[in-house]
Amino acid sequence: MPAVIKRSLRIAGHATSISLEEPFWRFLRQKAESEGRSLSALVEEIDRERREGNLSSAIRVHLLEWLIAGGAMAQQPGPER
Repeated sequence: MPAVIKRSLRIAGHATSISLEEPFWRFLRQKAESEGRSLSALVEEIDRERREGNLSSAIRVHLLEWLIAGGAMAQQPGPER
């Protein structure tokens, strides 16, 4: 099982710590970059839109839905012909 990594971010004007496994941090950075915004801006949006649960769980669910929709796959180069 991947190690959980705790990082501090500033969202909505205050510092917060988020604990996620490294693969989730990787996909979170990838999604933020693909949308041309900062990691903090993306996490702030996820935080605003969550209805319940903690922020780390909301991020995991958000990324899972993005992956299912093909978000990460759209960022991968296709096979060369």
